[in-house]
This record gives sequence, C-alpha cells and structure tokens, in this order.
Amino acid sequence: MKNLKSLTALLLCSTIILSSCSTTKNSTKGGLLGGAGGALLGAGVGALIGHGKGAAIGAAVGGAIGAGTGVIVGKKMDKQKAELEKIQGAKVETVTDANNLQAIKVTFDSGILFTTGKSELNTSSKAALIKFANTLKETPETDITIYGHTDNKGSHDMNFVLSNDRAASVAKYLNTNGVANERMKTEGKAFDEPVADNATEAGRTQNRRVEIYITANKQMIEQAQQAAPK
Repeated sequence: MKNLKSLTALLLCSTIILSSCSTTKNSTKGGLLGGAGGALLGAGVGALIGHGKGAAIGAAVGGAIGAGTGVIVGKKMDKQKAELEKIQGAKVETVTDANNLQAIKVTFDSGILFTTGKSELNTSSKAALIKFANTLKETPETDITIYGHTDNKGSHDMNFVLSNDRAASVAKYLNTNGVANERMKTEGKAFDEPVADNATEAGRTQNRRVEIYITANKQMIEQAQQAAPK
C-alpha cells in the first residue's frame, strides 16, 4: 500500500510538471515554486524524497508568494549555489523550503569534518568551511539550518549528543568566520534519518554527515516581492 501511494504521488507530480509551461531553466523553476504548482510540488516531491522534512525547511512567512517573487529568489539561490559548488567536499543540491521557494542543501560527510566519534573539526575541513562562510556572508538575507547525523554504532543517546555537538561545532566555526549566530539554527538527528543501509560500512559512511540548508529569510522574500512585476 505504501509503495502504491508513493507511485500515485510520483505520477501526480509528473503530471503537474508536464502540464506546466517550460521549467527547464532554474529562473523559471523558481517562479513555478513560488506559485500554486510549487505548493503541489513541495508537498508531493518534498514529502517523498525528504520524508516530509522538505516541507518544513526554513521558516514559513505566511500568505501567498507569487511566481515573480519565486523567480527573483531562485536567481539569488542559483548564484549562491554556483559559488558553493566550487568548495571541495561539499555536495550541493537545490531543494524547496516551507514557502515553496528555491533553497539550497549542502552535505558534508562527517569524515571530511570530524574524526570518528569526535565533534572537533579536523584541520582539513576548516579551509572548506572558511570558503563556505565567505559565500554565506555574501548573501546575508538567508537563514541557515545545520543538522548533524550519525550512523547507528553505539547508543541512541550517545549519538544524539554527538550529532548535536557536531552541528554546533560547524555553527561555531562559521560564526568565528563572520556568519551571524542569529542566522543559524542547529539540531542533532542521531541515526534517525539514514540515507543508506546502516548494516554495511559503506552505508554507515554515508549516514555520518552534516547537512546545511540555506533558505530565504523574511527580508529576502519582502525584497523580492517589492521587486517583482505587479
């Protein structure tokens, strides 16, 4: 039954995509996500791929957000995404936030950032995080949410503390390099949201990670609304 529901949702999302006007360019995609189509895509694809988490990324501002606003926010996110993709060790993806606007997800493997079982940043990762901080400072109208994840080795309580500490370590280092604390939120997920099979070492390696979401804050949305064609 679960698989049938997933297939039905995917078919629905495919229908929405095919029935929409051209969405091959990211700027147009931003407009779609800002309108009614974006609400359906965010609820459908976001719930399937992100297990519902996609719909909760960022803070909802309330009220309808027009397609023109989505296009402007999308262009800003595209620009930042291009800069982030230059950072070695960072996997950068486009996602949808709680306002159905284009956002960015950056994933760092914990092996890149930390030694096993530790929350202190290793030396090699600091250069990457300095570059990451520099890109964040160029777009201050964004919020940053940092999630720490672990594999399932050890107790849940231990991994919950470790995942929180790792997320906090990343935030602290970003703040040291000029990113305002009020822009950032951290949370530890322990091993509750695996992306691979914890029964294998390869899977556990993938599950040990830090995910960072970059979303438009209220200021960016308001600026985009003012600049959007009336």
